[in-house]
Amino acid sequence: MKNAIILHGTGTLNTEFWFPYIKEKLEEKGYEVWLPQLPNEDIPNLEEWLPFVLNDGKFNEETILIGHSAGSQLILSILEKLNIKIHKAILVSGYAQSLRESASSENKPELNWNKIKEHAEEFIFINSDNDPWGCDDTQGKIMQEKLGGELILPKGEGHMGSTTYNQPYKEFPLLAELL
Repeated sequence: MKNAIILHGTGTLNTEFWFPYIKEKLEEKGYEVWLPQLPNEDIPNLEEWLPFVLNDGKFNEETILIGHSAGSQLILSILEKLNIKIHKAILVSGYAQSLRESASSENKPELNWNKIKEHAEEFIFINSDNDPWGCDDTQGKIMQEKLGGELILPKGEGHMGSTTYNQPYKEFPLLAELL
C-alpha cells in the first residue's frame, strides 16, 4: 500500500504552510497520507515525537517520509529505528548537526548514518542558501555526503515555510514534482 507521512517542524501546525497542499497532491496519486499534529510542537522532544510516529505510523517498502525542519531530524531518527527499507525520504530545510550551542531535545547528538542509509531506497534534500534558522545548503551538503541522494538548492527561499520570517509557502510545486 502506497503511503506517506508528512512531519512538520518546531512551532508549526500540520495545517500550515505547504503541508495540506502536498497531502492533497499525494492523495491524487493514490497515497494514503498521514499528516499528524506532533505533540508539544513548540517544544519538540525526540523522546516524545519518535515513539508517537513509530507507534502510529505505517511503514513499508512503498512509504514516503517528508519532513520539514525538525520534522526532518525526526525522519533521520525514524530511519535509525526501522527494520525495513522505505521507498523515499524527502528532507526539506533539514539539518544534520545541532543548530544550537546548547543541546536541544529535538536533536540527536550523534546519528548512525549507516543505519539511516540502509532504511531508505532514495534520499532527497531541499535546502535553501539563505535559511534564517541555519537549515541551509551547508546542512544539505552534509546529509548528502553521509547518505547519498539528490541535493536541491533553491536560491533565496529561506526556510520554505516560517511564520517568524513571513514565509507563508502555501504551495510547493518543486516538492510536488518530486513525489
